[in-house]
Amino acid sequence: MGSMFRSEEVALVQLFLPTAAAYTCVGQLGELGLVEFRDLNASVSAFQRRFTVDIRRCEELEKTFTFLQEQVQRAGLALPPPEGRLPAPPPRDLLRIQEETERLAQELRDVQGNRQALRTQLHQLQLHSAVLHQDQGPPLAAALTDGPSSERTPLLPPHQGPHQHLRVNFVAGAVEPHKAAAMERLLWRACRGFLIASFRETERPLEDPLTGEPVTWMTFLISYWGEQIGQKIRKITDCFHCHTFPFLEEEAARQGALQQLQQQSQELQEVLRETEWFLSQVLGQVQQLLPPGQVQVRKMKAVYLALNQCSLSSTHKCLIAEAWCAAQDLPALQRALHSSSSEAGVSAVAHRIACRDMPPTLIRTNRFTASFQGIVDAYGVGCYQEVNPAPYTIITFPFLFAVMFGDVGHGLLMFLFALAMVLAENRPAVKTAQNEIWQTFFGGRYLLLLMGLFSVYTGFIYNECFSRATTIFPSGWSVAAMANQSGWSDTFLSQHPLLTLDPNVTGVFLGPYPFGIDPVWSLATNHLSFLNSFKMKMSVILGVTHMAFGVLLGVFNHVHFGQGHRLLLETLPELIFLLGLFGYLVFLVVYKWLRVSAAGAASAPSILIHFINMFLFSRSPTNRPLFPGQEVVQHVLVVLALATVPVLLLGTPSYLLHRRLRSRHSPRPAVARQDQEEDKAGLLDSPSASASEKGWSSDEEKAGCAGDEAAELAASEVLMHQAIHTIEFCLGCISNTASYLRLWALSLAHAQLSEVLWAMVMRVGLRMCGEVGVAAVALVPIFAAFAVMTVAILLVMEGLSAFLHALRLHWVEFQNKFYAGTGYKLSPFTFAIQEE
Repeated sequence: MGSMFRSEEVALVQLFLPTAAAYTCVGQLGELGLVEFRDLNASVSAFQRRFTVDIRRCEELEKTFTFLQEQVQRAGLALPPPEGRLPAPPPRDLLRIQEETERLAQELRDVQGNRQALRTQLHQLQLHSAVLHQDQGPPLAAALTDGPSSERTPLLPPHQGPHQHLRVNFVAGAVEPHKAAAMERLLWRACRGFLIASFRETERPLEDPLTGEPVTWMTFLISYWGEQIGQKIRKITDCFHCHTFPFLEEEAARQGALQQLQQQSQELQEVLRETEWFLSQVLGQVQQLLPPGQVQVRKMKAVYLALNQCSLSSTHKCLIAEAWCAAQDLPALQRALHSSSSEAGVSAVAHRIACRDMPPTLIRTNRFTASFQGIVDAYGVGCYQEVNPAPYTIITFPFLFAVMFGDVGHGLLMFLFALAMVLAENRPAVKTAQNEIWQTFFGGRYLLLLMGLFSVYTGFIYNECFSRATTIFPSGWSVAAMANQSGWSDTFLSQHPLLTLDPNVTGVFLGPYPFGIDPVWSLATNHLSFLNSFKMKMSVILGVTHMAFGVLLGVFNHVHFGQGHRLLLETLPELIFLLGLFGYLVFLVVYKWLRVSAAGAASAPSILIHFINMFLFSRSPTNRPLFPGQEVVQHVLVVLALATVPVLLLGTPSYLLHRRLRSRHSPRPAVARQDQEEDKAGLLDSPSASASEKGWSSDEEKAGCAGDEAAELAASEVLMHQAIHTIEFCLGCISNTASYLRLWALSLAHAQLSEVLWAMVMRVGLRMCGEVGVAAVALVPIFAAFAVMTVAILLVMEGLSAFLHALRLHWVEFQNKFYAGTGYKLSPFTFAIQEE
């Protein structure tokens, strides 16, 4: 776990892969996940690369796999996970997989097309049967309900006169129910009542041939006379997409047609069952082929994409690749290349090469450290081999959260929730849950575990458990001594349920409470003012300590990158400025706690007034000093702090300019430059080159190796960068110290909100009078409401608020003292994503 404190050493390696074994070598590297390939063909378009045709074939296979997967899911079947670890298949197997996949896809299309045709034909037969069954109901009624009274007269005159050659015709069919009313109105208006229409719903729903859902249809039977009327009716039925069928007038003929339709339906159902069985067989073959085929094709495509980033040698006998690899993984890389290329007769070769580009950052994590590293990476990925804040965040983040969230009960609930997730982390149902909120909590389960544990600890210090104080040890206050010496009467006590604690009364204070705050303070009226002063000063102490620790961590960066001048020109002035002003404030707080007793508390000097006078170089006659010579000490500290500002502003740019001028006026500049380049080349070729090379470690360092114009430009950029850094640090010390007061504010807010919730809910239930049974029954909903509001408001909302404030304190107030966060992660070429 040494890489947690600083990113691992990463080297740039050049790989010579024989053409016959290049695919196998890259496939083996994908299984191991050791290297991140660099694109050596950035100037070549994607269509001109060597393996574009193979990638297209893989993409066509993926489209076919997508079609097969959709069909399996539509059938309500599940795809089993692939068994074992499947390697990338050889290129010769691609044709076999493609042929088998296309065969199954074509069979599936044919079978589904036949099934769809059979379903449509069966549906037509069922509709025809339903239409022929309509005449067995009540006789055809007369016309539409909204027609005029004249439609009660017969449509045809008696079979006499000039119209005796006319006969009644019929149109029968089925229409969807939501279209029936509109169709009925349109028939009446278009034909002017010269028809008789009968609409009736089918007795049972029929299965839709496309969706498979049961649908109720409306059958109709229309009788009319006249060819023009018939043409209008046929156009209207076509417009409404009706299914029309021939209608026989004779009863015997209709019965025969019904029997024939039933026989055809039974035959079609038998054929349909055979088709469904054959379709299930094809889908079973797809279930067996699809999971391993998808993984193998994705791996094959990933290999070809990696090979497209390689360049071809001049002899066309090997591929040349460049990749980033962790230094400790180089032996494993060489072994993997040797084992995967041994069959080709020529072994693949990997050797380390020099590079001026900044290497990627590699920090290995596990289940426990992943969430803390994620907090740091959300601010920015660290530069190569920069100090990693994650190991210190493991302690400081839960602790600062707990300072704002300190409560034994709330912390215990959070701890138990996180503990349950930790104990169930290996269960498949827990890991594969798709709920995003659950995935967020599950990913940070170890963070929640420590946050809850630290909250229990700070809750014992605050002596708060659901806003109630607990008496673990005997109290250090003797209220009897105060009552005996103050002359409290029964009338006074009845009028004052809460009393003010006065430590100046003789015998009232027996000694300090063994751990945390004495529970007697929860009964005092000055409880809030006592906690207000205590938590405010505690926040300042924690904040200054946290910021000073961040400045000290910058020392490890300067020492590691060989920037010794920054220790004297940046780190030391920053410490003097921070500790000389705000470290002195912490000293005053601690000194006053130790030196001022309870008897002199009323006349004790104000620390805030002293701190203000320190910057104004003045004194207050009414505010006596805490120690002799305090005014002189304060003046010296302010002068020292102000003197560090020009050092911070001009120190590093002046040093770099002096070094450049000295190298320019050297007696043998060419020899010196040559020696410098040789030294740098030697560093690059050495195993520790990537750790000590400074060309990418700092923008300021680039100013010394450029030409005249570039050097002047770089010098101005360095001066501007240093000016911004100086202003940000000096003003940030003031604003950041004030920012840590959020620890005080949120801690008081959480305690008071918990107190309000207890007083407004639980205290009301506990004060209920009446019989024991009635009170017990009433307490059940009251406690349920208290539990729900505790979880929703105090755990979720307050917990999220404290989490965000702790996150801000680490990102802005702590990490900006030493952490640049301008790097990029090492993204190794791995098949782990393709297998998921």
